[in-house]
Amino acid sequence: MQSKPPHPDTSRDRILSMSAILFCEHGYAGVSMRKIAESCEMKAGSLYYHFGSKDQILTEVLNIGIQKVHIAVASALSDCSDGAPAVDRLNRAISGHLHALLEYSSFTSANVRIFRQVPAEVQQSNFEVRHAYEALWDGFLRELQESGELRNDVDPRSLRLMLIGAMNATLEWFDPTLGNISDLADRYTDMVANGALKEGRS
Repeated sequence: MQSKPPHPDTSRDRILSMSAILFCEHGYAGVSMRKIAESCEMKAGSLYYHFGSKDQILTEVLNIGIQKVHIAVASALSDCSDGAPAVDRLNRAISGHLHALLEYSSFTSANVRIFRQVPAEVQQSNFEVRHAYEALWDGFLRELQESGELRNDVDPRSLRLMLIGAMNATLEWFDPTLGNISDLADRYTDMVANGALKEGRS
């Protein structure tokens, strides 16, 4: 009698979750299909029922990491009332990114920490999702500029790179069990909106 295949949902989710943790801890080269199977307490053959290769698993892990953040920021911005002040919309976007980033840290950490290590084919598979999220921020910042709420001499792309870079860096030092993510979002928003120096620009 042929054995029944593993249950397709929970097993797949567990594989992705455990793989994300392993990639964060050991990097791309330090993770094998055998190690993933062992961490999930399943046989290698059962693992191949869900995924054909390590790179296929990694591609999905990287995509999920960005998709979680994208959905959170898009939802935060769509929840803003019409005519909401720019600082409120900026705070919602920053807060959405930080909450998703730190609450789904294994997936997002894998994307931030090992993206440059992975094969070119895996990077290319992640570009569409990555560029879609960048476009969300670029569009939001351009809207602020076109409405006169962002200085004309500020390059939206440079601001987006600075913001996302600073927020992603929190993965290395922020502990959600010891700090408040919303407070961190407020501090970042204040520094962007009001500046960090007491004196204005020369």
